[in-house]
Amino acid sequence: MPFFPASPRARCVAAVCALALAPPLAPAQSQDDAPAMPLRVGGAGKLLLTGGVSSIDGAAGGGLTPWGLTAGYADRHELGATAFASRSRTQDYALNVYGVALGWNDTLELSLARQEFDAGVVVPGTTLHLTVAGAKWHVAGDAVLDSDTWMPQVALGLECKLLDPGAAVGGVLDSVAAKRDGVDLYANATKLFLAPGALVNATVRATKANQNGLLGFGSADSRHYSIEPEVSIAKLLRRDLAIGAEYRAKPDKLAFAGAPFREDDWKDVFVAWAPNKHVSLTLAWVDLGNVVGHAHQQGGYVSLQVAP
Repeated sequence: MPFFPASPRARCVAAVCALALAPPLAPAQSQDDAPAMPLRVGGAGKLLLTGGVSSIDGAAGGGLTPWGLTAGYADRHELGATAFASRSRTQDYALNVYGVALGWNDTLELSLARQEFDAGVVVPGTTLHLTVAGAKWHVAGDAVLDSDTWMPQVALGLECKLLDPGAAVGGVLDSVAAKRDGVDLYANATKLFLAPGALVNATVRATKANQNGLLGFGSADSRHYSIEPEVSIAKLLRRDLAIGAEYRAKPDKLAFAGAPFREDDWKDVFVAWAPNKHVSLTLAWVDLGNVVGHAHQQGGYVSLQVAP
C-alpha cells in the first residue's frame, strides 16, 4: 500500500508541504572559506536513546508526542535515517502505524507515516487510513546538558495529515463538516540532564484534528485551531534502557454531536530499550479514553525502530 493516497487533492497537498518544508539554500562559499565537510551517515557522535523513538505520527520523540530531538543519531554534517512499525490494541480498536524519518545535520527532520485504524466495532469491515508528512527544525539550544548551555533543544514542526475515511465514515464526517485534511503546528523544548539521567519535554500544538485526524479536522461547531499542551518525562535506568510517561491534551471539536464523539486526552507509560544504535524496542500501556462511543479505551502498545 503506498504511503500517499493517489487522489489529485492528496498529491496537491503533499506538493505544497514539500515546498514549505524545503530548507533555504546555503550561501555561496567564497574562495577564502574552508572547504565544507562531506555529508556522511551519522551514528558515532550521540548517546544511545538521544534520537528518541518514533511517535505515531512519524516524528522522533516518544510514542504519543514529538520531542525537540531529530531522528536517528546524525550529528553535524551527518545524515541519519530510521524506519519503524508499531501496533496498539485497546478493548475495541487497533491501530497499526509504519513510517520512515530522515535527520540531517542535527537540524532538519523529514518524516512520513501511515496509520491504519481498525474501526470495525463501529462500522463492520472499516479501516481508516491517515497519512502524515512531517518536518521539524532544530532552531536553538542543545538537548544534552553540558558546560556550554542550560538552554533546552528547541524545535518547530508541522505535520500535514490526509485522511481516507471510506464511504461510510466519510458520510458521518461530512454531516458534521469535518474536513479530510489538516495541518498541525507545534513547538517543543527538550532537555536531558545527564547526572540524574532524566529527560523532560514540553510541546505546544496548534491543531484542528479530531482523534489525531482519524475523525477528520474541525467541525461545524469549531473551525479554528486549538492550542494543546503535551508533556513527556523519561528516566534513564542505564544507558540503553529508559522508562517514562507522556500526556497529550486533545481538542474536543465534535462534542456538540453527542457523547459518542467526546474526545479525551491521551496518556501512556512506557519502557524503551536500545541495545545499540541500530534498533530500539518500545513497550507501553496507553489510555485513550473515549473513542467514538467506547469509553475507557486502554491497552498495549509496541513499536520497533531500526536504523542503518
